[in-house]
Amino acid sequence: MRTMEFKMERQGLVQVGDEVEVREGKLPSSYYYVVEPAVAMSGNFKFRERLKSTKGVVSDIKQTEKGYYISVDFDE
Repeated sequence: MRTMEFKMERQGLVQVGDEVEVREGKLPSSYYYVVEPAVAMSGNFKFRERLKSTKGVVSDIKQTEKGYYISVDFDE
C-alpha cells in the first residue's frame, strides 16, 4: 500500500472512498501525477519514486490555509 498526497483547488470534486485514476507526466528530471479529469496534482517525484499503478482510492481530504489536499491509497 502506498499513499500519495495531491493538491486540489476546489472542494467537492472527489469524496473519500472514490476510486480515481491518475495520469503520469514527465519533466526533464522528474515525474508528476494528475488525478483525472484534472481534479488534483501531485508534487514532483524522482525516477525511483515512480508510481506503479494508475488507480487508487481517496482515503482522506484535508482543508488548509493553502488549499485542499487529498490522500490517495494505491496497491503497490
